[in-house]
Amino acid sequence: MRGLIIRKLASGLVVGGAIAALLSSGTAASAAPNDLKTVPFEVSGELPIYPKALWKNGSSGTNVRKVEARLVQLKLLEKRYLDNDFGTMTRSAVKKFQQSKGIPQLGYVDQNTLDQLAKVTHEPTQTELFPPAPVVSGKKLDARCATGVALCIDKTTRKLRYVVDGVVKMQFDVRFGAVKTATREGSFTVGWKSRNHVSKLYDSKMPYAMFFSGGQAVHYSSDFAARGYNGASHGCVNVRDLAKIKVLFDEVHVGDKVIVYRS
Repeated sequence: MRGLIIRKLASGLVVGGAIAALLSSGTAASAAPNDLKTVPFEVSGELPIYPKALWKNGSSGTNVRKVEARLVQLKLLEKRYLDNDFGTMTRSAVKKFQQSKGIPQLGYVDQNTLDQLAKVTHEPTQTELFPPAPVVSGKKLDARCATGVALCIDKTTRKLRYVVDGVVKMQFDVRFGAVKTATREGSFTVGWKSRNHVSKLYDSKMPYAMFFSGGQAVHYSSDFAARGYNGASHGCVNVRDLAKIKVLFDEVHVGDKVIVYRS
């Protein structure tokens, strides 16, 4: 047995040496199809040189907003993604533009892409860059609700408005937390949704829950529907219209903005 193993090892070394010799002499060595993987390009020994990225996935700031505004002009990007942040949707829009111009689809903005973009668009106006806040009943909503998709929640008027690209699509009466369990104010996003949620902390039903800040969520409240403003939540934003929140729940996506403020 030991002799057989030694012979196999020796055979392997001979074959390996033969292949190495063929390669060194410039002769192509053949092998079974399963042993070789073809390379879909010619290897020249030099690494490709890519143009410098001015803005790419993860970049943010005013210049990114200007690029996004130009892409909106070309209808390659929806207004909701005009947000100063170079994310997945902006990257996709940049690639579509590059493809339309026959330039490499890098997915980021280099100088050539910027020059080509400037040729076919105009300098974004202040209104294009910062669309005015929607006006409801003669009163402006929070400016953060002017772009994209937002649950715009006004604690002063006790209203929730579902706003898309500055247009109010739906409006709800809402109720907030008591003094000791106040609903947090600020800018948030929908983190997750639960159609038939039950609170483990309070053992209460929270159907059509859209969570935006820890355990705080927008959800339907049967107590609010029955008692109105005589009660309060434990910090959540209560909605009393069951039929409408069913529709809202299906419209809202994880990542949509939630703006809680006082007008």
